[in-house]
Amino acid sequence: MSKPLEEYGLIGNMLSAALVARDGSIDWLCLPHFDSPACFAALLGDQRHGRWLIAPHGKIKSTSRCYVPDTAVLETRFETRTGSVLVYDFMPLSDDDERVDVVRIVRGESGHVQMDMELILRFNYGQSVPWVRRRDYGLNAIAGPDAVELHTPIELEGHDMKTTARFSLHPGRVVPFTLSYHRSHRTPRFVPDRVESMDRTVSWWQEWAKRCHWDGPGDGRRDAVVRSLITLKLLTFQPTGGIIAAPTTSLPEALGGSRNWDYRHCWLRDSALTLYALLNAGYREEAEAWRQWLLRAVAGHPDQLQIMYGIAGDRWLPELEIPWLPGYEGSQPVRRGNGAAGQSQLDIYGELIDTLYAARVADLAPLAEAWRLQNVLLKPLEQRWRELDHGIWEVRGERRAFTHSRVMCWVAFDRAVKACERWGLKGPVDAWRRLRERIHKDICEHGYDRTRGCFVQSYGSPALDASLLLIPQVGFLPASDPRVAGTVHAIERELMHGGLLRRYSVEDTDDGLEGEEGVFLACSFWLADAYVMQGRLGDAERLFDRLLSLRNDLGLLSEEYDVVRRRLVGNFPQGFSHIGLVNTAYNLSRAMGPAQQRAEQDAPRA
Repeated sequence: MSKPLEEYGLIGNMLSAALVARDGSIDWLCLPHFDSPACFAALLGDQRHGRWLIAPHGKIKSTSRCYVPDTAVLETRFETRTGSVLVYDFMPLSDDDERVDVVRIVRGESGHVQMDMELILRFNYGQSVPWVRRRDYGLNAIAGPDAVELHTPIELEGHDMKTTARFSLHPGRVVPFTLSYHRSHRTPRFVPDRVESMDRTVSWWQEWAKRCHWDGPGDGRRDAVVRSLITLKLLTFQPTGGIIAAPTTSLPEALGGSRNWDYRHCWLRDSALTLYALLNAGYREEAEAWRQWLLRAVAGHPDQLQIMYGIAGDRWLPELEIPWLPGYEGSQPVRRGNGAAGQSQLDIYGELIDTLYAARVADLAPLAEAWRLQNVLLKPLEQRWRELDHGIWEVRGERRAFTHSRVMCWVAFDRAVKACERWGLKGPVDAWRRLRERIHKDICEHGYDRTRGCFVQSYGSPALDASLLLIPQVGFLPASDPRVAGTVHAIERELMHGGLLRRYSVEDTDDGLEGEEGVFLACSFWLADAYVMQGRLGDAERLFDRLLSLRNDLGLLSEEYDVVRRRLVGNFPQGFSHIGLVNTAYNLSRAMGPAQQRAEQDAPRA
């Protein structure tokens, strides 16, 4: 049976990541990279599809856990009737793009506790049983191109296509385990001293966390922001600077449903909000790496601009189903790759150009290549802004004239005009000004429902969309404009469910899919941001506190939330949700937070 997502913690090394359950089982791990096939896939099936369990033998009285403060090192404490033990899980940073180690250190705390270790390796998303050979250091497992070494002083046994061990702990005794990945044709390398490696990993993360600039109220808010930033760092592919949406695939937006997608890719949609979150927190190096990834990923013909790319900037992300995995709580199909990569979404032009504009305002080493790229992208947009598209939410129904897409087309030309005016950059600025004015007029005429006093999801449709909350944040209209106020009120009235926001109503929007979905957490953060911009600070604080209460005990959020079952749903942990948390926290703590900075095209700053 699937475990609630709240049960999982995240560890990683900026190459890959693992989900560790409260019961001591690693149920999800892709090697060597985020988008590689999983060797532990119990998350989307059961233990037969691969997992690694370390836990006390017999009945457990209580379990508690936390991260070592300001790190990605997970500490789990098990208490039994005979004593207590600590398990530390982490992934050391690596100087080799294909070297990934998972280290588990078990330490006796009190009394005497018998422990069980069970390792079930199943490469290729739980399908391939490896060839396992015993070694004097532990074991070696090979399946085609992939190999791992398990290094431990504990005697191992093999039976029923799995590896097991039982060992005893007393106070102070330490038993380490290291699972090391390498390509099967390469010579394995090992972590020489696991305890020293943990000390180095703790020090690295704590030094990284110290760079966070937080001048807001309360340690609780600061801890929430730092945990979200550490999560974003864990979702970063260090070799390229790309930031994935989540380390998982096919965790359903509604339990038992079919809205299950692979989020182990990088979305342009998230780019500007990501940049503002990183820069406001003081992480310029990460912001620069993200911008550089964007420039490399989108390089090419402007007609081939995609809404998402792989971690290295890959373009080909074919969507396939994995039929042998039953899915999380029976939610099928399980997918790898994402067919939405080939969709037409006009909003990404504005997202990308707004991101590059903000990077220049923040003085992130402006490059001539960045301005040339913007000129190249704007040329086809002069005609394409009128086209129908699939919108920010990647609907799989018919294309429409989505209001948010048109707003972001306006953003593209607005930022181009302002770049010329501010820095004297060369371009057809008069033509861009005319287009900016024309698009603005078009949106206000066709995307606004005068009878209801609000903007709508698409031209001619009565449906609403939470993306309309970004209208004041991107500077299209001020937050004080009655049309913005009317839109916020309409969204509160029609999209609020259990005090949180749906991104749209599936009843009113033909998105080409069956079933329901949960409330979309990033959109609720956007609503809090809109409250801040309108001066409704009490409403913003209350909504933000409600959102903070949805995190699990480790401070992690998924993409969505099921308000009826009171459970996190969707891919986990979700970068977009944590980006929203960081930006809203800074919006509440500063007079000029990320939302106002973006609206006024002011410099994102710590």
